[in-house]
Amino acid sequence: MLVGRGSLSMESWNTRVKLAERLGACVMTDLKTAAVFPTDHPAHVAPPSNRMNSANRAILAEADVILSLDWIDLGGTVAATGAHPTVSAPIIHASLDQTLHNGAHMVYQALPPIDVNMAACGDAAAADLLEALGEGRRDPWRARLPTKARQPRADGKPTLTDVALALRESVKDPDRISITSNTRGWPSDVLPFRDPLAYLGKDGGGGLGSGPGISVGAALALHDRGRLPVATLGDGDFLMGGQAIWTAVRHRIPLLLIINNNRSYFNDELHQETVARRRNRPTENRWIGQRMSDPEVSLAKLAESQGATGIGPITRAADVMAAVKRGVEIVENGGVCLIDFHIDPDEERGAASTGARRT
Repeated sequence: MLVGRGSLSMESWNTRVKLAERLGACVMTDLKTAAVFPTDHPAHVAPPSNRMNSANRAILAEADVILSLDWIDLGGTVAATGAHPTVSAPIIHASLDQTLHNGAHMVYQALPPIDVNMAACGDAAAADLLEALGEGRRDPWRARLPTKARQPRADGKPTLTDVALALRESVKDPDRISITSNTRGWPSDVLPFRDPLAYLGKDGGGGLGSGPGISVGAALALHDRGRLPVATLGDGDFLMGGQAIWTAVRHRIPLLLIINNNRSYFNDELHQETVARRRNRPTENRWIGQRMSDPEVSLAKLAESQGATGIGPITRAADVMAAVKRGVEIVENGGVCLIDFHIDPDEERGAASTGARRT
């Protein structure tokens, strides 16, 4: 089951879970959409991601049938590229994307025809399928991919995993955390998504600068639901739209902003490196026009200038826990707090090579 867009209601959430359990299916979800399935459920076979990596595609290649419930870019997900194994299973696709006159929403012409094309939103199709199948339950046909044990680190640069571990320790009930916007991926094995408000998705179109505004709007929607809104943003995304946090301060909207700061528009560095290789030019020049250094921008002071609390830059993993505890305390008392975590840009290179390219 490829579970894409879905309702934030618990009724629809439970229907998706029951359908997966009735079928004995394994499930994949997408970080471009809000949480739609519990990521620590035995059927959720791989961590949610922005794009399919080789491990996910290998699972798709093993499948007997693929049920797509309003999955974003089904063509790009299923189409064989490079050394990836070919996906040949029959496809059932429930979506209304075909009503949009935009080629980006069409299934790639290179794919074989969809075997069953359901002109319905994913949740409606899931409810009807579950009713038609009747009672029953099967174990998932495939085991979950193994995950590494996660422990706080005392040395090195901060990572998003260090932040997630610190959040888990700093909040009495971690299931109250709502990730309101996300540009860099989230270690869902540390803080799994267990309800529809655990993760509210991304901008949906790859638009830098949207994250701060989206986060403030989501925090406003959550302010009376007992949740702790946490935005995980890149430095470039924040600098393009960071003035949005003035609105949160002005209107007393609690929000914790986690800035995963590599001092670069790093995704464009990778693009420039790719072009340089193809044109036999020096790849070491990839940083030109993208790196934000000499001088570095003080994101904490930008936050302070708008009335928020700024913490950082945090440059050591050993300092993550104290910074996160302080940030949580401020937000739980009704404030707005930004924590600037400096990461090593070279670590981004490794992440991109494993299919987790960051924006």
